[in-house]
Amino acid sequence: MGSRKNKMAENIKETKKNLVTAKLRNCPTSPRKMRVVADLVRGKDVEKALNIFRFSEKEASRKLEKLLLSAISNWQNKNEDSNLEDVGLFISEIKVDSGSMLKRLRTAPQGRAHRIRKRSNHVTIVLDKKNNDVQTN
Repeated sequence: MGSRKNKMAENIKETKKNLVTAKLRNCPTSPRKMRVVADLVRGKDVEKALNIFRFSEKEASRKLEKLLLSAISNWQNKNEDSNLEDVGLFISEIKVDSGSMLKRLRTAPQGRAHRIRKRSNHVTIVLDKKNNDVQTN
């Protein structure tokens, strides 16, 4: 690689150093139902998001809670010397994409058939540290 590409790669590594991701693949819930719960916690602190997931009655919140705990665990493995409470992690990005679809047929009246689409989704959570760099004059 050239020097320009090396510098660019180093810059990308530095920006991703603080970011931690966790992915949930092929979750057998429709993406629309999952997005309703994901929209509740976008941009929130990790502690607030865990409380929202714990007290939500939706089934998708249980799966997202496990995914968030996995992302927190990934952060702890990456930063063993830092304390979780002092850093102030928040959900910088949460994406819900549609996954594969199982297609089935259900019998319908007068010899016809209706298609049933059993949807699945992929969820990606990205955690980031809050910038508490307050400049004093």
